[in-house]
Amino acid sequence: MKDAIRDGIRAVKNTIEDGHILPGAAAFEIAAYLDLQKYMLEVKGRTKFGVQAFADALLVIPKTLAANSGFDTIDTLLQLQEEHRAGHVVGLDIQTGDPCDPDAEGIYDNVVVKKHFINAATMITSQLLLVDEVLRAASKKEVDSADNGH
Repeated sequence: MKDAIRDGIRAVKNTIEDGHILPGAAAFEIAAYLDLQKYMLEVKGRTKFGVQAFADALLVIPKTLAANSGFDTIDTLLQLQEEHRAGHVVGLDIQTGDPCDPDAEGIYDNVVVKKHFINAATMITSQLLLVDEVLRAASKKEVDSADNGH
């Protein structure tokens, strides 16, 4: 109970400090995903793969909400995307599995939390790619050494 109260107070504090809120219930993630899909048409080369991977990663939030609520993730995502494309701000109603208007339901997210998760995810991914490059370079060095008889 103490944690819930502390989290609630922190959410209010964040909202006051930010001066902004976002529609919740995965509405941000659905909108960002679809915007990134449009953006992919503008980028060229391997960058497309990075944009696609980032867009797909955003769908983890609505997929998790759907799965934890007992709904089919694919059907749920398709419904949310179709409603968004129809021009609605939509999130997931975890009671019914249907798209809902987060504003009408009073479901909001803090801007600072979304900024943090995007920055953290980007930083962690960059670090993982760096580790992968280091391992690949070390492996190549071992193969080159073996080929030279060292």
